[in-house]
Amino acid sequence: MKDIDIIKNKFNAHHQWALVIGDLMLDRYLIGNVSRISPEAPVPVVKLKESFDRIGGSGNVAANLSLLGIKTILAGQIGNDNEGKKLFNILKKNRIGVDGIVKDENPTTTKTRIIGEHQQMMRIDQEATDDLIEPSALIKRITTLIHKKPAIVILSDYAKGVLSEALCQHVIKLAKSKKIPVLVDPKGINYSKYKNATAITPNKKEVIEACHIHVTKNTNFLTPLLKLKKILNLQFIAMTKGEEGIDLIQGNSIKNLPAINQQQVFDVSGAGDTVIATLAACMMAKMPIETSLNIANVAAGIVIGKLGTIPITLQDLVKTLSSQHSDQVKKIHTLASLMDQITIWKKQKKKIVFTNGCFDILHAGHVAYLEKAKKLGDVLVLALNSDLSVTRLKGKLRPIIHEEDRARVLSGLTSVDSIIIFNETTPLHLIKKIQPDILVKGSDYKKNQVVGHQELKKWNGKVELVSIVPGRSTSAIIRKIS
Repeated sequence: MKDIDIIKNKFNAHHQWALVIGDLMLDRYLIGNVSRISPEAPVPVVKLKESFDRIGGSGNVAANLSLLGIKTILAGQIGNDNEGKKLFNILKKNRIGVDGIVKDENPTTTKTRIIGEHQQMMRIDQEATDDLIEPSALIKRITTLIHKKPAIVILSDYAKGVLSEALCQHVIKLAKSKKIPVLVDPKGINYSKYKNATAITPNKKEVIEACHIHVTKNTNFLTPLLKLKKILNLQFIAMTKGEEGIDLIQGNSIKNLPAINQQQVFDVSGAGDTVIATLAACMMAKMPIETSLNIANVAAGIVIGKLGTIPITLQDLVKTLSSQHSDQVKKIHTLASLMDQITIWKKQKKKIVFTNGCFDILHAGHVAYLEKAKKLGDVLVLALNSDLSVTRLKGKLRPIIHEEDRARVLSGLTSVDSIIIFNETTPLHLIKKIQPDILVKGSDYKKNQVVGHQELKKWNGKVELVSIVPGRSTSAIIRKIS
């Protein structure tokens, strides 16, 4: 619940603000019913029911931040036309600062989507994709705003001409001199213009194009992404992968942060804007990068369930995170509820992995062990020694942490799918009942020492030993404390 409290209390900190720079757009929707084909051409006739305009492009990033409670100022270009006036008024109505917006003779980029029976049937674009006619006016406004010290700067590139290499490098250099992080949602294949930014958030398709990756069944993204991170001198890369979640490339490793499943996907447009905006908001609240991206995953899962480019709201995000908290608690089972879940998993032909332990004071060794165990199958069942059981095994001074608290902390790990607390010294009765496909213990055991290894032969299960992190143990932690 700590993350939720931070979101509630710090997202709307009035002394902090964000600067969003990029391509501004007006998103227009024409929605109606389809009941016949036109006699003039083989195309459906859409009978118009409603039409509305929304903020698009980099403005949608600003709208997401604003609705999360972050004071936000937008910098970019609009045309001296009706669409530009409409967009300008919508931005002000949504309490988004417009001090960084300039006008020139290019038209306001406008995307008109025609939707019939909840299906997008056509999109009409009005745009000019050349560089700005007079960039100096915009650069001057941006420079003034950065000198006022925003907490974060976002470059939202839609390849419509605003974010030239000269402008990007000017912004990054100036922000870096003031120790302001710069996040980039990139576009195109010329990523050199983003050099020295804090991070970029490309989608998988953009990475493939920018890194010239030949995709096969076993494509390894780590090597090209590490190379890109080094060339651009970035702190991290967050590659968005839709239903596959987000890959975080930090240090020399890659870690997948699973997506939050949505019951029904109506529209993926704007999901990338929501990800970078939520990531920025969490970074402003000083949250860890991995935690920030997990929350961004949640936010993206909310907006793709709505029609059109709908920004995330603070209320929706808190509500969903609170619901997830409840879902974590649901991982903790009685024997009856666990067996119901096991029956479902077996019908789904899931490979069930089983392990057990005391997990008294959770540490990095435990987390690494459980992650390795989970990778051996589809779902991981953790049998947790009760307080009584731990005392029998470890002595009267143990456990340090009560069984319910241990179970609750473990339920927060994505590697753990189900937890059951048992009182016996060994979990043999649970192994017989569940009949897992794989039984896991640490490499400090031999296979013939693992409780249940004989029984597994009856249903063709097997024992796997996974390496443990040296020097990490609850006993060592207790000795250090005392």
